[in-house]
Amino acid sequence: MSKGTYSFTTPIYYVNAAPHLGTAYTTVAADTVARYQRMNGYDVAFVTGLDEHGQKVAEVAGKNGMTPLEWCDSMEPKFRDAWDMLDITYTDFVRTTEPRHARTVQKFWTDLYEKGFLYKGAYEGWYCVHEETYYAESDLEKNEEGVFVCPDCKRPVQQASGEENWFFKLSEFEDKLLAFYEENPDFIRPETRRNEIVSFVKSGLKDLSISRSTFDWGVPLPFDQGHVAYVWADALLAYITGIGYADPEREGEFDARWPMQYHFVGKDIIRFHCVIWPAMLMAAGLPITHTVFGHGFLLTKGEKMSKSKGNVLLPEDLVKVFGVDAYRYYFMSDVQFGHDGSISVERMVQVYNADLANTWGNLCSRVFNMTKKYFDAKVPEAPASAAENPLREISDKLYDEYDACMSLVDFSGAAAAVQKLASRVNLYVEESAPWSLAKSEETAGELAAVIYNALEAIRIIALYMAPFMPHTSAEVYKRLSLGDVTAVEDIEAATSWGQLPAGNDVETGDPLFPRLDVEAIDFGVE
Repeated sequence: MSKGTYSFTTPIYYVNAAPHLGTAYTTVAADTVARYQRMNGYDVAFVTGLDEHGQKVAEVAGKNGMTPLEWCDSMEPKFRDAWDMLDITYTDFVRTTEPRHARTVQKFWTDLYEKGFLYKGAYEGWYCVHEETYYAESDLEKNEEGVFVCPDCKRPVQQASGEENWFFKLSEFEDKLLAFYEENPDFIRPETRRNEIVSFVKSGLKDLSISRSTFDWGVPLPFDQGHVAYVWADALLAYITGIGYADPEREGEFDARWPMQYHFVGKDIIRFHCVIWPAMLMAAGLPITHTVFGHGFLLTKGEKMSKSKGNVLLPEDLVKVFGVDAYRYYFMSDVQFGHDGSISVERMVQVYNADLANTWGNLCSRVFNMTKKYFDAKVPEAPASAAENPLREISDKLYDEYDACMSLVDFSGAAAAVQKLASRVNLYVEESAPWSLAKSEETAGELAAVIYNALEAIRIIALYMAPFMPHTSAEVYKRLSLGDVTAVEDIEAATSWGQLPAGNDVETGDPLFPRLDVEAIDFGVE
């Protein structure tokens, strides 16, 4: 029986560039949650997609000799292929150019128009095409040439003067937002992001331009056909499109799934998600997502990855060397979600060899091989006394520790909890010395207990590793002649000790994680 719905999103990614490690990082994190909560008994909705409208997209398309839609159509496969490569199990992929999303945008903003939250005016100020954001002159910086530049991307800004826009009365929600943050301290995580947002809102909010009238690459506003919904007024609404808002073919789904548990976003876009988005929802009379989690940046050589700095790594480059599962494991276990993380190929090899080759992979190889050698490749029948052992002591407490970490999206903590059991199994094998027990008939029962306990611990570890490394866990389950690991819908019950059937065939197979030599790998990143 389902525990209920569990819904969340990645950002709706821009189509101006192919997926890189940063976008993949957010998406793998969301998928790790999706896989775990399915195994934990929830009905999961995992929404991702593409932000395809706006001036920036139109300009990039023109530079490439395409119409905006042709450009977007050419970029969509790059994202879908990347997510397929990384085994991402999203439930909906929303393109903001889809008719169903236009229906969402038009219904939502018509509702706010009719409620009196919009007015028409002319914008005076400065605009950054790259960030798709308006700025007051006091917010800007100057470059070495004395030209005003964006405070975020440092690119020159354009002066916007006199364009007719529709404005959302964001300023009316200042006190309501501050009260909401106070009443819902977990809405913005981690806490450092919360402090930033509270300070920003206390400094005063200005009404927000939600339309453009000087170009037409966007969703037309029904109450004023000369205007298209612009940027965040369009893209943020993809989150509700992905769970059936205003969709007659998905009746009841939105009510069942909203509000969501999480929006996973990079820390650079938390203002849009923690200020504009909840104000929009308040105006619409809709509940607000429980938590916006603003994770940190991936850094190489101490800098955020960007094409202009020439330090961008592509996911497919790393997957070719490490494999999909090791890629996923590294970014979830070694980079603390919520903080900036310094990454390097050298560190990836170190984690790969220590956690995967030497600990988890080596454990499976040695125990499977001993099972073949001592028990003709079948799970032995363990004596009743085998149930009391140090591995079970750790295993019996593991669900509570792991679940608490995953509920807080502490992936590093969850992975460390599982590795603690894996390390203890390796030590248990060393301490028990099955190779010595096998020398005497008198210790045959003890040998069976040791091998059974080690195999049972491996079964349990495979379950907990499945959200991080689905291929490897599926392979371990296959070698233990068990079912489909992804079919597990109650991981707490499935990891209860003693469920590995005696007599199951055990395959040895190739090493799960052959050791790697860092000297043989060179992506030009130290």
